[in-house]
Amino acid sequence: MHAGRSYTFLEFLRWTRRPLYALILLDLALVALYQLAGWHWLAVPWNVIFMLGTTVALIVGFKNTQTYNRLWEAQQVWASINSASRVWGAMTRDYVGNAELTRRLAYRHVAWLTVLRYQMRDSKAWETTQAAPNVEYRKHYEVPEKARALDMELNKYVVGPERARILGAGSRATEVLNLQGSDLKQMLDAGQISAGAFAELQRVLRDLHDQQARSERLNNYPYPRQYAIINIIFVRILCVLLPLGMIDLFAPLDDVVGGVMAGHMVWLAVPLSVLVSWMYASLDQVGESSANPFEGGANDIPISQICVSIEMDLRQLLDERDVPVAPVPASPILL
Repeated sequence: MHAGRSYTFLEFLRWTRRPLYALILLDLALVALYQLAGWHWLAVPWNVIFMLGTTVALIVGFKNTQTYNRLWEAQQVWASINSASRVWGAMTRDYVGNAELTRRLAYRHVAWLTVLRYQMRDSKAWETTQAAPNVEYRKHYEVPEKARALDMELNKYVVGPERARILGAGSRATEVLNLQGSDLKQMLDAGQISAGAFAELQRVLRDLHDQQARSERLNNYPYPRQYAIINIIFVRILCVLLPLGMIDLFAPLDDVVGGVMAGHMVWLAVPLSVLVSWMYASLDQVGESSANPFEGGANDIPISQICVSIEMDLRQLLDERDVPVAPVPASPILL
């Protein structure tokens, strides 16, 4: 997530420059064929382009709305995880009379957060992190889950057989929550917590299960591929036909305009069609980069920062004196 003022125009231009280069070459080639090679049959009536542009605008707008909704839902899920985590910390402190048991429940919860965020960063076939513009932009930030191994991170919070059990589980995050539930049941049977406290803590665990499932759904199910491919195809068709429609607009002006541009007005189709096509292509690129909110892109939900914040809060609830200060980000991109 970009936490600064905004992307600059030059940043955005660099990120979208590859389709811009292709559009310039394409439009120059088409206008040259019309003007220099005499292929006047290439001109397409502007009314056709206008109808196509309207259709593509609706499709692009639909995709951007849906991908933004996915991003917004992911933000809501992790805001709920943030809230439930603080509730869990306060309840374990107040309901469990044993400081060591409270610490175990709190640290295991941080282990759950760690496992879940690593799970969210698992690469998927439909993600865009390997696209050239995104690979290039990643030099401005680091994805923590790609830089450090899970087993080393998990060793801070759980050790021994419990750590091995978590790492060996098919669904590691679910396994951690199951361990929490089993621990609570043992405490209830041993009389270390009351039945009311057990019920309240189980309610929080159910909420964490629900939020985990919502996060997994966003991560494991992509924006529908049939809509994604329609968007790409239609935008590319428009980008090819747009300069031909511009030719249809400017060619009649060759006989009207005098001076330097006399007979050359059709060349104005190049910059104008490039500009409009670049807008459509950029909107499609922005929508695609927002579709997967956990992949490690510059516009993703900052789940790593959220987990660091939760860990600090839980350790303060435990009255620990060596709670580290949150590191100052090296760039406006937070992950």
